[in-house]
Amino acid sequence: MTLRDFVKEKRNSVQLTQVELAAKAGVGLRFLRDLEQGKKTLRIDKVNQVLQMFGHEVGAVPMDRSKLFE
Repeated sequence: MTLRDFVKEKRNSVQLTQVELAAKAGVGLRFLRDLEQGKKTLRIDKVNQVLQMFGHEVGAVPMDRSKLFE
């Protein structure tokens, strides 16, 4: 599951709008929209602010090296 899908799914499961989640997490609406749209460059500290709302944080995970050259 991608980060964008995770955040969107979690937000929907607790029935929050993007506006509500952005306010609760202390990030801007534009940032949350960028996150949910899969923007490639985002500030990790702000991503963590959103993820902390769901008891998660950014971390290192093993990479599927077969997808490097697709």
